[in-house]
This record gives sequence, C-alpha cells and structure tokens, in this order.
Amino acid sequence: MDLRSAIEVETLLKIVLGLVVVWLVLEVLGAVLRITTAFFRLLTPVIGLVIVILIVLWLLDRI
Repeated sequence: MDLRSAIEVETLLKIVLGLVVVWLVLEVLGAVLRITTAFFRLLTPVIGLVIVILIVLWLLDRI
C-alpha cells in the first residue's frame, strides 16, 4: 500500500493555501503592531508634556 498517494492534490492545495493565508494574516498583524507601537512611542513624550503642563497650571491656580 502506497501511503504517498493517499492524499489528493486538491486537499494538499487547500492545506498549502490555508498556511499561506495564515502567514499573510500574521504579516499584516505584525505590520499593524509595529505601526501602533511606533505611534505610542511618539505619543509618550506628548502625554508627559501635557501632564507637566497640567501640574504647573494647577500649582499656579489656573485650573
């Protein structure tokens, strides 16, 4: 009995297609996470500056 021919070509193609789709989804998610991380890295100093300004305004009784 030859086990190599037990799987049909269409089934193998479906498996390969599924793996390629999973790979592409992981690549897209990785790109989105990189963009999000870069955005928050740029946003962190701005948040710190806003907090400092709010504290100074509160100490000067402007708020």
